[in-house]
Amino acid sequence: MGKIHELTNVLADQIAAGEVIERPASIVKELVENSLDANSKRIDIIVENSGLDSIRVIDDGSGIADDDVEIAFKRHATSKITTRRDLFKVRTMGFRGEALPSIASVADVTLTTATPGSTTGSLIHIHGGELVDVKPGPARQGTDVVVRELFFNTPARLKYLKSPQTELARITDIVNRLALANPQVAFSLTHNNKELFRTAGNDNLQQVVAAIYGIQVGKKMLPFAGEDNDFKISGLVSLPELTRASRQYITITINHRYIRNFELTKAIINGYESKLMVGRYPIAVLNIQLDPVLVDVNVHPAKREVRLSKEPQLAELIAKVIRQRISTENLIPDVDAKQFIPDEPDVDDLERQLNEAAKQYETPSTSFTHSSTASSSASVITNGGPADVDAADSIVHEPVVIHKKDELVSLQMQKFDQRYHDEGIAYPFGSPDEQAPQKPIRAESIELDVRDKSDQSQKRFPDLQYIGQLQGTFLLAQAGDGLYIVDQHAAQERINYEKFRKEIGQVSDDQQTFLVPLVLNYSTVDTMTITQHLDTLEAVGLHLESFGPNSFILRSHPTWFAEGQEEATAKEMIEWLINDGKISVHDFRQRTAIMMSCKRAIKANHHLDDREAKALLQRLPKCENPFNCPHGRPVTVHFNDRDLGKMFKRIQDSHVPFAQDFDEHEF
Repeated sequence: MGKIHELTNVLADQIAAGEVIERPASIVKELVENSLDANSKRIDIIVENSGLDSIRVIDDGSGIADDDVEIAFKRHATSKITTRRDLFKVRTMGFRGEALPSIASVADVTLTTATPGSTTGSLIHIHGGELVDVKPGPARQGTDVVVRELFFNTPARLKYLKSPQTELARITDIVNRLALANPQVAFSLTHNNKELFRTAGNDNLQQVVAAIYGIQVGKKMLPFAGEDNDFKISGLVSLPELTRASRQYITITINHRYIRNFELTKAIINGYESKLMVGRYPIAVLNIQLDPVLVDVNVHPAKREVRLSKEPQLAELIAKVIRQRISTENLIPDVDAKQFIPDEPDVDDLERQLNEAAKQYETPSTSFTHSSTASSSASVITNGGPADVDAADSIVHEPVVIHKKDELVSLQMQKFDQRYHDEGIAYPFGSPDEQAPQKPIRAESIELDVRDKSDQSQKRFPDLQYIGQLQGTFLLAQAGDGLYIVDQHAAQERINYEKFRKEIGQVSDDQQTFLVPLVLNYSTVDTMTITQHLDTLEAVGLHLESFGPNSFILRSHPTWFAEGQEEATAKEMIEWLINDGKISVHDFRQRTAIMMSCKRAIKANHHLDDREAKALLQRLPKCENPFNCPHGRPVTVHFNDRDLGKMFKRIQDSHVPFAQDFDEHEF
């Protein structure tokens, strides 16, 4: 008797579920993608106990016809493709017909659906792949799927699920990605009767980012767009000052499908060039529109990975567009004044210390005589000094107390109003003719507008006037809009980087011969790597000659090598080539320039005279990118006039108008 036999449908579905349904987040992804294929405008996801107890997805899409409800739970049953040719132009999220039968084989599923205009709907109940019940259901347009008892018949899969917190984080992450890929759809996620997040579905990507990452993140996102003959890209990237420690905050979508792609992720990072700090990554959302013929989504069971035609062309376009977008922004980070304002206990302690210190000094006492009449409410002792000019400010007027509504029109109230209506503008120095025009200070707006921007007319980099040096490390400078603190090491590193980048890119025949040629020995594998990329080394001025089976000889080096570090620099550059393998000439030159600029930059605790400091500040604005060092650290930070005023309590928030507070009382 033969050993080969055909598997049952339920067992085949469970095997398929092992590839498609990995955890509760997989169920959420598959169900939400079905809702998107149904042209839903609103999708609500409700989970209990991180999806282990129940997962519910409700949409307002086109629904499933009564005749198709049972067929929808059969393997490879779908309405999204018909022929083999359709695989080459997939425009929907799902197309294999595996999601519903795979979910139903490892869980208890109840589906309620109705098509637009129908008088009745359908309800189907499947438990562990076995049909339990089919009957008419409510006529609400759309589909409502409830998944319970997940992995009840596959305990091994249930055993290896992570903690509830981890599973919930995965669900939240996949819903966030789907919301970013489809800003035109209103999403909501609820866990244990608590709403975690919601989007408006108004096709505003920046508002979706703000809903997921916060309003402050949304304000620091830069929109970009670009296209060529094959691709059209758009999205948002964060300012270089807003970064994260991992690449997980980069979202890439192709035709509204969230994917993972290392080359495209690297292209986004390359668009920042040296503006990112080492080990930091931006927050980004990249939407790619292309002809479905150029992408194969039938590669991974979970459809997370795709194969792209013309991938190098697309990566180049992404890096170019992001680079051009960031180059137009002022990248000097503003310092938040709030972080320098002490807490209330600190303020109280400071006030106590000042009061104790004041007791050590004797101050003359001045007596004021108050009268009941308004004309002699206070008496001022004049000494003929400068303070007599502002002596009237010290007069304390008799307060006007109102007990009844009729008293608002009294003579005292009229005099009170008239006194403040007659007040003019106080000028601190001289006459009004000598004053510069003052802009009115407007109270801070509390409107949560993610498109709020600072002054766009400001120059990209200000003209800095040198003030002094702090601790041999920082240069203090001023401009028309406030105080600037410059990191002298980062500034000179940026200047050196752009200088060396130009010199390395224009390799000349100027070489300095080693007194004793360097003999470099490597393993067989490393030797093969070096031999394959000798042209890359030639492009930066390193001419290696074969010197035995696994050895090379280096007789000279470029003249721009730092004196005394020629051998170490050459060896370090060759190590880069070995470690990275297929490193491009552009990347190789860039990394070399970064290394050389850091080696020759002034270090911290190095005191500069005025001439050296001013020369550094004059050279900095001439750089192509004066905002960051090659490692991504900021060159300067900015304290604007308003921040400085707040720190010294010269600017305070406006108070509630008297009338608003007064009208709340009953008379």
